[in-house]
Amino acid sequence: MSQRRRRSLALLTSGVLALPLLTGCGAGEDEGGPVAAGQDIATTAREKVADGGVLRWAVDTLPDTLNTFQADADATTTRIAGAVLPQLFVLDAKGRPVANPDYLEKAEVVEREPKQVVLYKLNQQAVWSDGREIGAADFVAQWRALNGKDSAYWTARNAGYERIEKIEKGKTDLEVRVTFAKPYADWRSLFSPLYPKQVTGTPDAFNEGARGALKVTAGPFALGAIDKKTGTAALTRNPRWWGRQAKLDTLVLTAVPRAERPAALAAGKLDLAEIDRTGADRIALARKDAAKGAAGKGGAGSGGAPAHGPGAALTPAQATLSWAVAFGADEDKAMAEKESRDKHVAAVKRYADEQTALRNFTVRKSLEPAYTQLAMNGASGPLADERVRRAIARALDRKALAELVLKPLGLPAQPVGSHVALAGQRAYADNSDALGGQDTQAAQALLADAGWRRGGKITEPAGAKAGPESAPQDDGKTPSGPGTGNDGLYIVGQDDEANGDLRSAAGRRPQARPGALGERPLAADPEGAQDRSPVLAPAPFGAQQKASLLAQAARVAPVDDGKRSAARDGDAADPAKASPAPAKQATRTSGAMLAKDGKALTLRFVLPAGPGSESLRTVGERIAQMLRKLGVATETTKVADDSFFKDHIASGQYDLALYSWPASAYPATDARPIFAKPEPAADGSLLVEQNYTRVGTDHIDQLFDQAVGELDEDQSRELIRRADARIWAAAGSIPLYQRPELVAVKPGLANAGAFGLGTPRYQDIGWKKPPTAKDKKK
Repeated sequence: MSQRRRRSLALLTSGVLALPLLTGCGAGEDEGGPVAAGQDIATTAREKVADGGVLRWAVDTLPDTLNTFQADADATTTRIAGAVLPQLFVLDAKGRPVANPDYLEKAEVVEREPKQVVLYKLNQQAVWSDGREIGAADFVAQWRALNGKDSAYWTARNAGYERIEKIEKGKTDLEVRVTFAKPYADWRSLFSPLYPKQVTGTPDAFNEGARGALKVTAGPFALGAIDKKTGTAALTRNPRWWGRQAKLDTLVLTAVPRAERPAALAAGKLDLAEIDRTGADRIALARKDAAKGAAGKGGAGSGGAPAHGPGAALTPAQATLSWAVAFGADEDKAMAEKESRDKHVAAVKRYADEQTALRNFTVRKSLEPAYTQLAMNGASGPLADERVRRAIARALDRKALAELVLKPLGLPAQPVGSHVALAGQRAYADNSDALGGQDTQAAQALLADAGWRRGGKITEPAGAKAGPESAPQDDGKTPSGPGTGNDGLYIVGQDDEANGDLRSAAGRRPQARPGALGERPLAADPEGAQDRSPVLAPAPFGAQQKASLLAQAARVAPVDDGKRSAARDGDAADPAKASPAPAKQATRTSGAMLAKDGKALTLRFVLPAGPGSESLRTVGERIAQMLRKLGVATETTKVADDSFFKDHIASGQYDLALYSWPASAYPATDARPIFAKPEPAADGSLLVEQNYTRVGTDHIDQLFDQAVGELDEDQSRELIRRADARIWAAAGSIPLYQRPELVAVKPGLANAGAFGLGTPRYQDIGWKKPPTAKDKKK
């Protein structure tokens, strides 16, 4: 790839875009405004943190590589690098890059003409774990590996490094001068992490040498053993570290799937773990039950049954029936029922024991450095028309969607106003006015101008839609049906009557489907129980049934009983004479929904089906409701998590989708490939880089190009904001809300938890000292 991987319209209905004048915030600390939610890490002074101890920190998987510049690097790769390698710039609590004094005394642009020159003054104590000083040789080796000139290096990103002309030693060994061939505004993004020349000096070392081990490091921690069997990677205190000594002896990164983390926390296998909403709810219930127990109120439900967990929904009648079968005359049924009862009792006990342990944990909350967006595929179909995209966007109540996810968690529910930065970061400005807020009338006018009308004639086959005809109706690799987590395809906004009319389904309520995975609405959602999207027509069965009924209706004509055909009476008939005339297609209308050129406006909405994506599916259902009011039907397809991105988003097999992008402190570099205008390839396909909506303009590209080469930081940020306004206007993606960050923390852990937009300071994480007698008196 040639670009850095992600870290990773007040509009006229004529289609003419009117952009409001945008005024940038003034420079300074207040630029970008306050963060939406601060860090929640139990900040504690180092003198109150004990020396020593072990912390077991959950990660999703052990890394396939320790080289962050390779394509298969992941979040665990980044976490390890942050603890064991030089990070010349780190992010503060507002997600802004600041020089790291452990490695830098100073770093600044010392020349702008004729060429940009950055001078790094290194901390004189900074050394690699083998005793060698960190210096220019390491910078040169990393630049040569990443500048893209030597294809023998298997790199995933080189943005910024290709702009460097030369690197040389300064007046002393502690100075490094970097001269750029082309100006680069995001120069602070370079050399973080910085690898030793032993890793970057040759293609073989770069490609293979740092995949499973790092023999030379330079952080507060050193890399210890990586054990694939136990799923752990140990980071041990670096004895050569020149800065403030790490408080912990050992930091053990432990691979545990998110669904299993509550049990792992309860079993003492983890001390710190990012958890999903389900895990947070369990801890909240455990603490609530503990408080009730302390007050003498107990935590059981009616009749002594547990108030939640296994058996919570068991009614007295069901319990009685189970007992009767278990002790009945049918020995086979009795044995099976007894086994089932034993398993149930064990599950209830296990759950109760886990809840007892979980009551000691705290959930720390913030907002992740990432936002969830509604993506609209503008490559083909109705969404290729920007008026339709803008109408969809203006039908959305973004505030309500943010509240749906964040309000029950007690987190600020402010919609994200930028594609390129988050609140608190200097490039942030709410540019959503370039598109316009929620306005149903404006949305309807846009759709009317695009030719979409209610009550239009439908000539397409029943079940067809107006989106890309090549899009599959379901993921063939995904199992479907009850208990699989994939509920298949549902059409919101389309009635399944045999006459083919499309009607509003207001007032209808879906029936709960016992055992279905991923259908739990967000707890404490004030409207969730009453305002769920109706499930009106399971497909493809519903579409097939409709087509069959229509065909039957077209063939059957009223006949007099005295003039029945011979075939109907069972008499022999001449096959040639009996051949029916071609059936005339039944006339249908779109009813309350929109149609154009004989096709209903139906959009394929693809969502992940995994157990960790409940909130996305809930948001998707609410969006479908909002669009239905506009007259737009949606076909919601839930697909396996492992195929969601590869088989649908990246390949363009969707109309609407919900997914997230991480925020970046360097949007001129990192946002460019996400919003770049797709270019045609020689084979006729589109080169989309990371722009999976396939919506872009030359003007947006030009603004990013100008911003990345503008060394005046205020001017560069203003260009980025202008680009963001144009992205809003193009309406390819609509930012909705910043993702919640929920972290379970064992009591006594300091300086760790929900880090928000900031970088962890690994050497300060540790266990609080026991309170002294003096502290207790206070």
